[in-house]
Amino acid sequence: MRNDTTRIKIHITTTEEVAEDIKQFTIKPDQEPATPYPAGSHMVFDLVIDGRAETRSYSLVGDRPDNGAWRIAVKRAPDSRGGSKAMWALPVGARLTATRPASHFELALGRPDYLLIAGGIGITPIIGMAQRLAHAGAKFRLLYAARSRGQMAFLDDLQATLGDRLALFTEEQGQRIDLPAEIARLDPRGEVYVCGPVGMLEAAKLAWRASGRPAAHLRFETFGSSGLLPTEAFSVIVADHQRRIEVPREKSLLEALRLAGIEIACDCLRGECGLCQVNVTAVDGALDHRDVFLSAAQKQAGGKLCACVSRATGSVTIDTGYRVSVAD
Repeated sequence: MRNDTTRIKIHITTTEEVAEDIKQFTIKPDQEPATPYPAGSHMVFDLVIDGRAETRSYSLVGDRPDNGAWRIAVKRAPDSRGGSKAMWALPVGARLTATRPASHFELALGRPDYLLIAGGIGITPIIGMAQRLAHAGAKFRLLYAARSRGQMAFLDDLQATLGDRLALFTEEQGQRIDLPAEIARLDPRGEVYVCGPVGMLEAAKLAWRASGRPAAHLRFETFGSSGLLPTEAFSVIVADHQRRIEVPREKSLLEALRLAGIEIACDCLRGECGLCQVNVTAVDGALDHRDVFLSAAQKQAGGKLCACVSRATGSVTIDTGYRVSVAD
Protein backbone atom coordinates (compact mmCIF):
# COMPACT_ATOMS: atom_id res chain seq x y z
CA MET A 1 0.00 0.00 0.00
CA ARG A 2 2.72 2.48 -0.88
CA ASN A 3 1.69 5.69 -2.61
CA ASP A 4 3.33 6.79 -5.86
CA THR A 5 5.11 9.95 -4.75
CA THR A 6 5.72 11.28 -8.27
CA ARG A 7 4.28 14.80 -8.51
CA ILE A 8 2.63 16.43 -11.51
CA LYS A 9 1.66 20.07 -11.99
CA ILE A 10 -2.08 20.76 -12.03
CA HIS A 11 -4.43 23.73 -12.02
CA ILE A 12 -8.03 24.33 -10.93
CA THR A 13 -10.38 25.12 -13.80
CA THR A 14 -13.74 25.43 -11.98
CA THR A 15 -15.21 25.25 -8.50
CA GLU A 16 -18.83 24.65 -7.51
CA GLU A 17 -20.65 24.18 -4.21
CA VAL A 18 -22.56 20.92 -4.71
CA ALA A 19 -24.12 20.70 -1.21
CA GLU A 20 -23.95 22.47 2.14
CA ASP A 21 -20.24 22.94 2.95
CA ILE A 22 -19.16 20.69 0.05
CA LYS A 23 -17.25 22.18 -2.87
CA GLN A 24 -16.32 20.40 -6.09
CA PHE A 25 -13.00 21.22 -7.77
CA THR A 26 -12.34 20.46 -11.44
CA ILE A 27 -8.63 19.90 -11.96
CA LYS A 28 -6.52 19.55 -15.09
CA PRO A 29 -2.88 18.51 -15.46
CA ASP A 30 -0.73 21.26 -16.98
CA GLN A 31 0.93 19.16 -19.66
CA GLU A 32 -1.28 16.17 -20.46
CA PRO A 33 -4.92 15.05 -20.44
CA ALA A 34 -6.29 13.61 -17.22
CA THR A 35 -5.68 9.85 -17.25
CA PRO A 36 -8.29 7.15 -16.51
CA TYR A 37 -8.31 5.63 -13.02
CA PRO A 38 -9.92 2.77 -11.06
CA ALA A 39 -13.21 3.63 -9.34
CA GLY A 40 -12.49 4.58 -5.73
CA SER A 41 -9.20 6.33 -6.55
CA HIS A 42 -7.74 9.36 -4.78
CA MET A 43 -5.02 11.96 -5.32
CA VAL A 44 -2.59 13.40 -2.78
CA PHE A 45 -2.32 17.21 -2.96
CA ASP A 46 0.54 19.41 -1.78
CA LEU A 47 -0.85 22.29 0.27
CA VAL A 48 0.44 25.07 2.51
CA ILE A 49 -1.35 24.95 5.87
CA ASP A 50 -0.47 27.50 8.55
CA GLY A 51 2.73 28.27 6.66
CA ARG A 52 3.87 24.64 6.51
CA ALA A 53 4.03 22.29 3.54
CA GLU A 54 1.49 19.52 4.08
CA THR A 55 -0.23 16.82 2.03
CA ARG A 56 -3.91 15.88 1.94
CA SER A 57 -5.71 13.07 0.13
CA TYR A 58 -9.05 13.52 -1.66
CA SER A 59 -11.14 10.96 -3.55
CA LEU A 60 -11.99 11.42 -7.21
CA VAL A 61 -15.60 11.97 -8.22
CA GLY A 62 -16.99 9.72 -10.95
CA ASP A 63 -15.66 6.67 -12.75
CA ARG A 64 -13.62 8.48 -15.42
CA PRO A 65 -12.13 11.89 -16.32
CA ASP A 66 -14.61 14.54 -17.47
CA ASN A 67 -13.50 16.50 -20.58
CA GLY A 68 -9.85 15.85 -19.83
CA ALA A 69 -10.14 16.79 -16.16
CA TRP A 70 -10.38 15.11 -12.77
CA ARG A 71 -12.91 16.12 -10.12
CA ILE A 72 -12.72 16.03 -6.32
CA ALA A 73 -15.17 17.17 -3.65
CA VAL A 74 -14.02 18.68 -0.34
CA LYS A 75 -16.18 19.13 2.75
CA ARG A 76 -15.44 22.25 4.79
CA ALA A 77 -14.92 20.80 8.27
CA PRO A 78 -14.21 22.96 11.35
CA ASP A 79 -12.69 19.95 13.14
CA SER A 80 -10.28 19.12 10.32
CA ARG A 81 -6.50 19.62 10.40
CA GLY A 82 -6.74 22.61 8.06
CA GLY A 83 -6.80 20.80 4.72
CA SER A 84 -10.38 21.64 3.84
CA LYS A 85 -9.85 25.31 4.76
CA ALA A 86 -6.77 25.46 2.54
CA MET A 87 -8.56 23.80 -0.37
CA TRP A 88 -11.62 26.06 -0.08
CA ALA A 89 -9.34 29.10 -0.23
CA LEU A 90 -7.90 28.09 -3.61
CA PRO A 91 -9.35 30.18 -6.48
CA VAL A 92 -10.01 29.12 -10.04
CA GLY A 93 -6.69 29.16 -11.84
CA ALA A 94 -4.68 28.18 -8.77
CA ARG A 95 -1.69 25.99 -9.56
CA LEU A 96 -0.34 23.26 -7.30
CA THR A 97 1.21 19.81 -7.40
CA ALA A 98 -0.30 16.41 -6.68
CA THR A 99 0.23 12.71 -7.24
CA ARG A 100 -1.43 10.87 -10.10
CA PRO A 101 -4.64 9.00 -9.20
CA ALA A 102 -4.14 5.79 -7.21
CA SER A 103 -6.50 3.43 -5.42
CA HIS A 104 -6.45 1.63 -2.09
CA PHE A 105 -10.21 1.08 -2.38
CA GLU A 106 -10.56 -0.52 -5.79
CA LEU A 107 -13.81 -2.04 -7.02
CA ALA A 108 -13.67 -5.73 -8.00
CA LEU A 109 -15.95 -6.44 -10.95
CA GLY A 110 -17.66 -9.74 -11.69
CA ARG A 111 -19.44 -10.32 -8.38
CA PRO A 112 -23.12 -11.39 -8.45
CA ASP A 113 -24.30 -8.59 -6.15
CA TYR A 114 -23.00 -5.39 -4.53
CA LEU A 115 -24.04 -3.17 -1.64
CA LEU A 116 -22.53 0.33 -1.63
CA ILE A 117 -22.83 2.38 1.58
CA ALA A 118 -21.84 6.05 1.90
CA GLY A 119 -21.95 8.41 4.85
CA GLY A 120 -21.74 12.16 4.22
CA ILE A 121 -18.68 13.14 2.15
CA GLY A 122 -17.96 9.40 1.93
CA ILE A 123 -20.18 9.47 -1.16
CA THR A 124 -17.21 10.78 -3.18
CA PRO A 125 -15.45 7.48 -4.02
CA ILE A 126 -18.74 5.57 -4.00
CA ILE A 127 -20.18 7.59 -6.92
CA GLY A 128 -17.61 6.22 -9.34
CA MET A 129 -18.29 2.68 -8.14
CA ALA A 130 -22.03 3.09 -8.70
CA GLN A 131 -21.42 4.49 -12.19
CA ARG A 132 -19.00 1.69 -13.08
CA LEU A 133 -21.45 -0.96 -11.88
CA ALA A 134 -24.33 0.69 -13.74
CA HIS A 135 -22.31 0.74 -16.98
CA ALA A 136 -21.44 -2.93 -16.46
CA GLY A 137 -25.09 -3.91 -15.92
CA ALA A 138 -24.26 -5.30 -12.46
CA LYS A 139 -26.75 -5.89 -9.67
CA PHE A 140 -26.22 -3.37 -6.86
CA ARG A 141 -27.80 -0.93 -4.41
CA LEU A 142 -26.45 2.30 -2.94
CA LEU A 143 -27.39 3.41 0.59
CA TYR A 144 -26.59 7.09 1.19
CA ALA A 145 -26.78 8.55 4.72
CA ALA A 146 -26.26 12.15 5.87
CA ARG A 147 -27.51 14.58 8.48
CA SER A 148 -29.91 16.19 5.99
CA ARG A 149 -30.77 16.15 2.29
CA GLY A 150 -29.06 19.52 1.95
CA GLN A 151 -25.78 17.84 2.88
CA MET A 152 -26.12 15.15 0.21
CA ALA A 153 -23.78 16.01 -2.67
CA PHE A 154 -24.60 14.98 -6.26
CA LEU A 155 -28.07 13.85 -5.19
CA ASP A 156 -29.91 14.83 -8.38
CA ASP A 157 -27.42 13.00 -10.61
CA LEU A 158 -27.52 9.91 -8.42
CA GLN A 159 -31.31 9.78 -8.43
CA ALA A 160 -31.43 10.20 -12.20
CA THR A 161 -28.81 7.50 -12.79
CA LEU A 162 -29.76 4.93 -10.16
CA GLY A 163 -33.51 5.27 -9.66
CA ASP A 164 -34.80 2.73 -7.13
CA ARG A 165 -31.29 1.33 -6.64
CA LEU A 166 -30.62 4.40 -4.45
CA ALA A 167 -31.93 4.61 -0.87
CA LEU A 168 -31.54 7.77 1.24
CA PHE A 169 -31.31 8.07 5.03
CA THR A 170 -31.20 11.38 6.95
CA GLU A 171 -30.67 12.01 10.66
CA GLU A 172 -33.10 14.95 10.63
CA GLN A 173 -35.88 12.51 9.75
CA GLY A 174 -34.70 9.90 12.27
CA GLN A 175 -33.65 7.43 9.58
CA ARG A 176 -30.83 4.93 10.06
CA ILE A 177 -29.49 2.16 7.85
CA ASP A 178 -30.44 -1.29 9.18
CA LEU A 179 -27.07 -2.86 8.41
CA PRO A 180 -27.89 -6.46 9.48
CA ALA A 181 -31.06 -6.44 7.34
CA GLU A 182 -29.30 -4.91 4.34
CA ILE A 183 -26.46 -7.42 4.54
CA ALA A 184 -28.99 -10.27 4.80
CA ARG A 185 -30.50 -9.13 1.47
CA LEU A 186 -27.15 -9.43 -0.28
CA ASP A 187 -26.26 -12.50 -2.34
CA PRO A 188 -23.99 -14.81 -0.26
CA ARG A 189 -21.21 -14.21 -2.82
CA GLY A 190 -21.78 -10.45 -2.92
CA GLU A 191 -19.51 -7.66 -1.68
CA VAL A 192 -20.01 -4.52 0.40
CA TYR A 193 -18.12 -1.25 -0.09
CA VAL A 194 -18.39 1.36 2.67
CA CYS A 195 -16.99 4.89 2.97
CA GLY A 196 -17.98 7.14 5.82
CA PRO A 197 -17.18 8.20 9.38
CA VAL A 198 -15.59 5.82 11.86
CA GLY A 199 -18.88 5.07 13.62
CA MET A 200 -20.44 3.86 10.38
CA LEU A 201 -17.43 1.70 9.55
CA GLU A 202 -17.34 0.10 12.97
CA ALA A 203 -21.06 -0.67 12.79
CA ALA A 204 -20.62 -2.17 9.32
CA LYS A 205 -17.72 -4.34 10.45
CA LEU A 206 -19.67 -5.54 13.49
CA ALA A 207 -22.74 -6.44 11.38
CA TRP A 208 -20.54 -8.14 8.78
CA ARG A 209 -18.79 -10.32 11.36
CA ALA A 210 -22.13 -11.25 12.86
CA SER A 211 -23.35 -12.36 9.42
CA GLY A 212 -20.54 -14.90 9.15
CA ARG A 213 -19.59 -13.77 5.67
CA PRO A 214 -15.99 -13.77 4.36
CA ALA A 215 -14.00 -10.83 5.75
CA ALA A 216 -12.47 -10.16 2.32
CA HIS A 217 -15.91 -9.34 0.88
CA LEU A 218 -16.25 -6.22 3.07
CA ARG A 219 -14.14 -3.31 1.81
CA PHE A 220 -14.03 0.11 3.38
CA GLU A 221 -12.39 3.51 3.48
CA THR A 222 -12.64 6.37 5.95
CA PHE A 223 -11.67 10.02 6.15
CA GLY A 224 -9.19 10.99 8.84
CA SER A 225 -11.10 13.88 10.43
CA SER A 226 -13.97 11.70 11.66
CA GLY A 227 -14.03 10.33 15.19
CA LEU A 228 -16.29 9.21 17.99
CA LEU A 229 -15.22 12.05 20.30
CA PRO A 230 -15.02 15.83 19.70
CA THR A 231 -11.73 17.04 18.25
CA GLU A 232 -9.81 18.91 20.94
CA ALA A 233 -6.24 19.56 22.04
CA PHE A 234 -4.55 16.93 24.18
CA SER A 235 -1.20 16.26 25.85
CA VAL A 236 1.23 13.49 24.98
CA ILE A 237 4.07 12.22 27.13
CA VAL A 238 6.59 10.51 24.84
CA ALA A 239 8.22 8.19 27.35
CA ASP A 240 11.12 6.98 25.23
CA HIS A 241 12.11 10.57 24.37
CA GLN A 242 11.36 11.95 27.85
CA ARG A 243 9.28 14.73 26.26
CA ARG A 244 5.84 16.18 26.83
CA ILE A 245 4.18 17.85 23.85
CA GLU A 246 0.81 19.42 23.15
CA VAL A 247 -1.28 18.32 20.16
CA PRO A 248 -3.46 21.23 18.96
CA ARG A 249 -6.96 20.46 17.71
CA GLU A 250 -5.95 21.36 14.14
CA LYS A 251 -2.87 19.06 14.11
CA SER A 252 -2.59 15.28 14.12
CA LEU A 253 -0.50 13.44 16.69
CA LEU A 254 1.92 12.54 13.88
CA GLU A 255 2.30 16.20 12.87
CA ALA A 256 2.81 17.32 16.45
CA LEU A 257 5.49 14.68 16.99
CA ARG A 258 7.32 15.75 13.84
CA LEU A 259 7.16 19.42 14.83
CA ALA A 260 8.81 18.41 18.10
CA GLY A 261 11.59 16.65 16.17
CA ILE A 262 10.28 13.12 16.82
CA GLU A 263 10.12 11.19 13.56
CA ILE A 264 7.63 8.35 13.12
CA ALA A 265 7.50 6.03 10.10
CA CYS A 266 4.33 6.53 8.06
CA ASP A 267 2.83 5.93 4.64
CA CYS A 268 -0.89 6.26 3.90
CA LEU A 269 -1.74 9.13 6.32
CA ARG A 270 -5.33 7.79 6.27
CA GLY A 271 -5.34 5.33 9.18
CA GLU A 272 -5.21 2.34 6.85
CA CYS A 273 -1.66 0.93 6.75
CA GLY A 274 -0.75 0.92 10.47
CA LEU A 275 2.86 1.91 9.88
CA CYS A 276 2.63 4.92 12.22
CA GLN A 277 1.15 3.08 15.20
CA VAL A 278 2.70 3.81 18.60
CA ASN A 279 2.42 1.96 21.89
CA VAL A 280 0.11 3.46 24.53
CA THR A 281 1.28 2.91 28.10
CA ALA A 282 -1.09 5.19 30.05
CA VAL A 283 -4.23 7.25 29.44
CA ASP A 284 -5.68 10.01 31.60
CA GLY A 285 -8.79 10.61 29.52
CA ALA A 286 -9.94 8.58 26.49
CA LEU A 287 -8.55 7.35 23.20
CA ASP A 288 -10.39 8.19 19.98
CA HIS A 289 -9.41 5.61 17.38
CA ARG A 290 -10.07 7.03 13.89
CA ASP A 291 -8.20 4.38 11.91
CA VAL A 292 -9.42 1.29 10.10
CA PHE A 293 -6.21 -0.68 10.67
CA LEU A 294 -6.53 -1.80 14.29
CA SER A 295 -9.09 -4.49 15.11
CA ALA A 296 -12.00 -3.86 17.46
CA ALA A 297 -10.23 -5.94 20.12
CA GLN A 298 -7.03 -3.92 19.75
CA LYS A 299 -8.96 -0.66 20.04
CA GLN A 300 -10.74 -1.88 23.14
CA ALA A 301 -7.46 -2.99 24.69
CA GLY A 302 -6.07 0.52 24.16
CA GLY A 303 -2.45 -0.50 23.74
CA LYS A 304 -1.90 1.01 20.26
CA LEU A 305 -2.70 4.28 18.51
CA CYS A 306 -2.34 5.20 14.83
CA ALA A 307 -0.63 8.58 15.03
CA CYS A 308 -1.71 9.88 11.62
CA VAL A 309 -5.43 10.12 12.39
CA SER A 310 -6.31 8.92 15.90
CA ARG A 311 -6.52 11.27 18.87
CA ALA A 312 -7.21 11.38 22.61
CA THR A 313 -8.77 13.55 25.27
CA GLY A 314 -6.84 14.63 28.34
CA SER A 315 -3.37 13.14 28.40
CA VAL A 316 -1.81 9.99 26.95
CA THR A 317 1.61 8.41 27.44
CA ILE A 318 3.16 6.70 24.42
CA ASP A 319 6.30 4.80 23.46
CA THR A 320 7.43 5.26 19.84
CA GLY A 321 9.96 2.43 19.97
CA TYR A 322 12.97 4.77 19.86
CA ARG A 323 16.04 3.37 21.57
CA VAL A 324 19.53 4.84 21.88
CA SER A 325 22.23 2.54 20.46
CA VAL A 326 24.94 1.78 22.97
CA ALA A 327 28.31 0.57 21.74
CA ASP A 328 29.73 -2.56 23.40
